[in-house]
Amino acid sequence: MKAIVIGGVAAGMSAASKLRRVLPDAEITVYEKGGYLSYGACGLPYYIGDFNTDPGKLIARTKEQFREMNIDCRLHHEVLRVDTAAKKVRVKDLSAGTEFEDSYDRLMIATGCNSVIPKLPGADLPSVFYLRSMEDGLLLREIAHVEAIRHVAVIGGGYIGVEMAEALVHIGREVTLIEAGDRIMNTFEPEFSELAAQELERNGVRIMIQSPVTSIEETGRSRLVRTAKGDVSCDIVIMAVGVIPATGFLRETGIRMARNGALLVDREMRTSIGDIWAAGDCAVVYHRLMEEDYFIALGTVANKCGRIAGENMAGGHTKFVGALGTAAIKVFDMEFGRTGMAERDAKRLGTDYRMKLVTAYDHPAYYPDPEKLVIKLIYDARTRKLLGANVCGKRNAVMRTDMFAIAIHAGMTTDELGMVDLAYAPPFASVWDAVHIAANAAK
Repeated sequence: MKAIVIGGVAAGMSAASKLRRVLPDAEITVYEKGGYLSYGACGLPYYIGDFNTDPGKLIARTKEQFREMNIDCRLHHEVLRVDTAAKKVRVKDLSAGTEFEDSYDRLMIATGCNSVIPKLPGADLPSVFYLRSMEDGLLLREIAHVEAIRHVAVIGGGYIGVEMAEALVHIGREVTLIEAGDRIMNTFEPEFSELAAQELERNGVRIMIQSPVTSIEETGRSRLVRTAKGDVSCDIVIMAVGVIPATGFLRETGIRMARNGALLVDREMRTSIGDIWAAGDCAVVYHRLMEEDYFIALGTVANKCGRIAGENMAGGHTKFVGALGTAAIKVFDMEFGRTGMAERDAKRLGTDYRMKLVTAYDHPAYYPDPEKLVIKLIYDARTRKLLGANVCGKRNAVMRTDMFAIAIHAGMTTDELGMVDLAYAPPFASVWDAVHIAANAAK
């Protein structure tokens, strides 16, 4: 059996590795447009900000290690077209500038996402940087560390924008964070967006909300970001306004896509075309709680779904149990985590829900330095089944988020969660943990 994998990062290499373990004799070729395999893109802001100074630590496995597994990885090779009828791909060797065709029995698409380039004047200027690939991270670190770069405008208040704001402050840069919407981190509930904004401002980040950018201008060494609420002068601009699935080359294949270009797959990661699987940021994913396809561009989901795709390419029929959109972010000294439904999801689905916001502590006052945790739960008004959670605090907030994710995954009610037998000792938790307190308050 001959398999081709398009894309060599999270989902692609998880699929290739699993396929190799299940079918030792399969012929596996990976085509990767970039120059790196199997790297942790989520770690790039921390590399840029000197939390980690070794880019090699971002790479899980090298080309040589995959070669030892008898997986042929072709770096700097871009797949231009897929002929689903003939089962062939058209590939360009970006180093040599030549093109060739290759055939497959089974195909895995794991091309990830591209950064959204907004349609505004100046978005493509040399002083405007995007962060999506390892190459982007290496370049941006070099630029950000130039002594003459003092003030950076970051456009976009999502995960990447907020993480980059902290990273740049960490290396001594002044940062203005510009967001078109009415709040940053809008995947979280509004109270948590506000707490994140307060933490950013406490650490010197200037935040501009409701400030859509109209243009970016460059005059000599000066850059001017023009917004609806005033201009921002800076040395460089980092654009982080979102991502879009890198599936444009598949438009004529007949593979079914969502409106944003994400490939539609079933729970076995199969596309609408036979012998073609897809996973990762280029594909939708099944949401366990909402029971519908969702676009969740997270590395956790990509690795799980890639592994399932690889097993099913080998003849299996493993189904993905579903994601909950569980995510976390560090904002200076604060941790933020969320899982399950947001309130807007509950409203959209017509769910009869209630919410409860509580404050508790990570451990009792009779052990030093207890830290406050803020927890918001969303739950079914009739059954009290837990639907969603947001948690923030200086310590152990994300750990509690994971506890709520397990409870939602298992279909637990707040009553059940409020009586779960959790570990207790003064250095770690109170006899009634913050999770218990929040769950028991959700009546």
